[in-house]
Amino acid sequence: MRDAGAPSRALLRAVLLGAAVALPVVALAVVVRGGSNDVVRFDESTVVAATDLTRASPALRTALVLWQDVLAPRWLNLVVVPLVCVWAWRRHGLGARAAWAGATVAAGWALQLAAKGLVQRARPVIEDAVAHAPGSSFPSGHAAGTTMAALALTVLAWPALRRRGRVTAVAVTTLAIVGAAADRVLLGVHYPSDVVAGTLLGVAVVGASYVGFRGRGTHDPDAAPVSAGRPEGA
Repeated sequence: MRDAGAPSRALLRAVLLGAAVALPVVALAVVVRGGSNDVVRFDESTVVAATDLTRASPALRTALVLWQDVLAPRWLNLVVVPLVCVWAWRRHGLGARAAWAGATVAAGWALQLAAKGLVQRARPVIEDAVAHAPGSSFPSGHAAGTTMAALALTVLAWPALRRRGRVTAVAVTTLAIVGAAADRVLLGVHYPSDVVAGTLLGVAVVGASYVGFRGRGTHDPDAAPVSAGRPEGA
């Protein structure tokens, strides 16, 4: 018999998880808005040291700019995420998961933009800057967007992957998230606290969303890999 209270409990767990992970983001926002303090001084000194390192290596700078372009939101949100969602739906019958992943990334991106507008932190100002970026600095949109896309797509594809594929997916996801965070600081377009906040925000959005998705009362196909053409929940 279906538990009528399960969706409500799942929603509560989702809210609590999202709040717990997002709390450090709020704390960081309050700190950086406060002006002169240890976090801000650490941010500024780290960006100066990071950009000095990048400036000393033209090859590193070229790689970082390329990585920045690869992980740009226009590619992740408008190309990569839709393509993987269509693949999971058409190839493996994961229609509900595909809809969840697409909606989660879109909602998370809107939330990230709202946070930027609320905090309104200026980007780092560095003499002889190695890169420039428009808009506000906190949280990092690249870090948040990459984290949300990588995690959501990994969760989406998980039932369709064999053991080796799952190991590869986790490795690629980790590399993308860490690489996006490091890229923003090494290029001097974000402070370390910006990328930490962006990454945590991405984890909070996907984690809370998935807990809610799991609790919606339908069969979850995580138990076994899905073969081609097998409908979700079959």
